[in-house]
Amino acid sequence: MEQDYPLVRDAFPDLIAELTTLLEVEGERELALRLRHVRLVSVCDCGDDFCQSIHTAVSQQGKPYGEGHRCVPLLPAKGTLVLDVVNDRIMYIEVLNRAPMYNLQP
Repeated sequence: MEQDYPLVRDAFPDLIAELTTLLEVEGERELALRLRHVRLVSVCDCGDDFCQSIHTAVSQQGKPYGEGHRCVPLLPAKGTLVLDVVNDRIMYIEVLNRAPMYNLQP
């Protein structure tokens, strides 16, 4: 059950604070509010040293999200931050080319 996974805000409070600010700037207030409740289900296992992306919901790896999916690219001062959202639920936080985040264990 997804409630068994830690909250991303507990593992990476600075990331959640930054994402919240960036979402509000983009007019995505509802998503900003939802960030408080996203879970760290797993970390990306692509193996790229510049990737620190986070799965925030259980999904079938390698399968498209399907209907209701949208990408929400944000404009951080450094690196790349993009949210994958399905029907207003944050499924994945893409974190690329940024200073290392520690605690990358669900």
